[in-house]
Amino acid sequence: MVEVLESNSIFFKDMQGARLPVVVSHGEGRAFWGEGQAAVSSLAALRYTDAGKPAQLYPANPNGSPEGLTGFTNEDGRVLVLMPHPERVFRNVQLSWIPEPFKTNNDFSPWAVFFKNAYEWVRKV
Repeated sequence: MVEVLESNSIFFKDMQGARLPVVVSHGEGRAFWGEGQAAVSSLAALRYTDAGKPAQLYPANPNGSPEGLTGFTNEDGRVLVLMPHPERVFRNVQLSWIPEPFKTNNDFSPWAVFFKNAYEWVRKV
């Protein structure tokens, strides 16, 4: 499970604090940084969680990134890098469970909001 962190990412607009199931296909993509960890952490947009806390160990943190961090944005929010695969769970039937705030009568999962946010941003520019 991942938690959307407060960030200026256009992809995660209005999703801060959401805890969402997501597909993880492998343990690659470990984030690593040396000096300046605070600067990198300030760009974090997504992290693996375990019982509501930052996941530190496998399997809750499949790639072993420090603090469970697995998604980062740039300063203006237009660029996002992340390891989980939200493109694989855009329909509710693809999820093992659906967080209460995202339950709707349509077939789109909470991750569809991620893609809708990107679409809406592109329409505005």
